[in-house]
Amino acid sequence: MLSIETERLTIAEFTLDMAEDVHQNSLDEDNRRFVPDEVFETIEEARETVEFLMSRYGGGEGPFVYPVLLKDRTNIGYVQLVPVEDGWEIGYHIAKKHTGKGYAAEAVKAFLPVMMKKHRLNRIIGICVAENYASRRVMEKCGFVKQYEGIGPYQGKNINICRYLYTI
Repeated sequence: MLSIETERLTIAEFTLDMAEDVHQNSLDEDNRRFVPDEVFETIEEARETVEFLMSRYGGGEGPFVYPVLLKDRTNIGYVQLVPVEDGWEIGYHIAKKHTGKGYAAEAVKAFLPVMMKKHRLNRIIGICVAENYASRRVMEKCGFVKQYEGIGPYQGKNINICRYLYTI
């Protein structure tokens, strides 16, 4: 069972009782704008997704998605490692009311070494919409290096993206 502790956060495994938080956290405008496939309009949609994500923890195929919790157990978002065509991609989302406090960078910095060791990885990709400056700052704070900025595939469309690489 995965449990990563930082000064302010816990990254743990999902439990079914987190479905309502997942639903609420997914509804903010940044999530709708930048990762619309991660918006859950109903608690039932969120519950089905949480069940699926929980089923992935035992295997090696991913995606590996974990809730980010404050020390009081408030669910504020997630951090994830997702298989992509040329390796593994980092992903993260912190609910709007908790942004601007450094939680995403704190979670990613703690998550990377644990997941890279667990899955024997030496590189992880980060991709975001070029105008998602908050996501770009998180990756840069966490040691990702920008490899490309320009038109590329994202969420089924060709749009202006930034592609980053983290290596050890």
